[in-house]
Amino acid sequence: MPSRLDRTFAGMLDIKKIRADFPILNRKVNGHSLIYFDNAATSQKPQQVIDKIVEYYTLYNANIHRGVHALSQEATDLFEESREKVRAFFNIAHTKQVIFTSGNTHSINAVANGAHAFVKKGDEVILSAVEHHSNIVPWQMLCERVGATIKVIPVLDNGELDMATYHQLLNSKTAFVVVNHISNALGVTNPVKEIIDAAHEHGAKTLIDGAQSCGHMKIDVQALNADFYTMAGHKMCGPTGIGILYGKEEALNALPPYQGGGEMIDQVSFEKTTYAGLPHKFEAGTPNIAGGIALGAAIDYLNEIGMDDIAAYENELLIYGTEQIKTIPGAKIFGDVTDKAAVISFNVASLHPYDIGTIVDKLGVAVRTGHHCAQPVMERYQIPGTIRASFAFYNTKEEIDVMVQALQRAVNMLS
Repeated sequence: MPSRLDRTFAGMLDIKKIRADFPILNRKVNGHSLIYFDNAATSQKPQQVIDKIVEYYTLYNANIHRGVHALSQEATDLFEESREKVRAFFNIAHTKQVIFTSGNTHSINAVANGAHAFVKKGDEVILSAVEHHSNIVPWQMLCERVGATIKVIPVLDNGELDMATYHQLLNSKTAFVVVNHISNALGVTNPVKEIIDAAHEHGAKTLIDGAQSCGHMKIDVQALNADFYTMAGHKMCGPTGIGILYGKEEALNALPPYQGGGEMIDQVSFEKTTYAGLPHKFEAGTPNIAGGIALGAAIDYLNEIGMDDIAAYENELLIYGTEQIKTIPGAKIFGDVTDKAAVISFNVASLHPYDIGTIVDKLGVAVRTGHHCAQPVMERYQIPGTIRASFAFYNTKEEIDVMVQALQRAVNMLS
């Protein structure tokens, strides 16, 4: 099979070869060729990842870490190989800092549930106004439980965080600062390095929600220096049901386990239980073994293409898509800034985003409409929701042209 590393010319991906790896892109929706622009919700899966899931259940389906028989040993080795691939992919110092979870939400909850180790009564937790609900609600639950207070970094009209206010919010009571790397609702990339460094100057712990960044840019967790960083496997060409929690070793050791059960123990008696070391302390029960192994295949695939090339190509799609959407009369883009991911969140005049989304779906174009699990963002702009087109490296400018034509048709029908 030709490598996806082949280029049509210097510096460009061979998109035709890449698209051939994604079988779902061949299907029809309502009689039209599928155009999938909902990548911020979940990415599509290459055949290599699909094959790895089938291979697990076909050849070595067994529980891991607990058996001496051949199938268990094979499955364990492959699962732990994936942990090493995750470690290298995000430049994590040691595999014991790679915690496999069921997803990004699970990863956040694992930290927030145990964050009473860091957050006490009277303390403050800083969130941003552009957080996904999964990075708001767990922290509200923590603060209600321990008697802490949430402070919010405002968002400016252009979708960027009000960093001046952030620095003013920091004080001796700040115990935790929690922000996303990239806003799922707007696509804006937040200055997380500045946010982390400033939080540490005040002695606060930090968590960065990397759900929207993990499959679209090169991430070096040691360079960022966050105490915790979370990732979603299904947003980086991996399966659903598998996520990653990274933490500094000392932070993970201080964090109590989120769940109890098998695998996460050292010794159990009715008098006292002692916990296993990292990473198993946070991996109670049978994990998503097939998902973990297939995530390793997804990382192999992304590495083969190259994250720098992926980021550069997706930025081309962003620039082109932004230009084309602006040709639609009445179109307004939210988060129209330079430093952002390939996500365009917009509305057209006074038309409801749901109505437009329904019509373009009939034409085979999949976009997301609504509040994108970020209701505070929509309240900030006083809108019910937006249309969100989010691109991946297997999309094309020709698909964007078809989407714009479908949008224009929807606008004409609704006006």
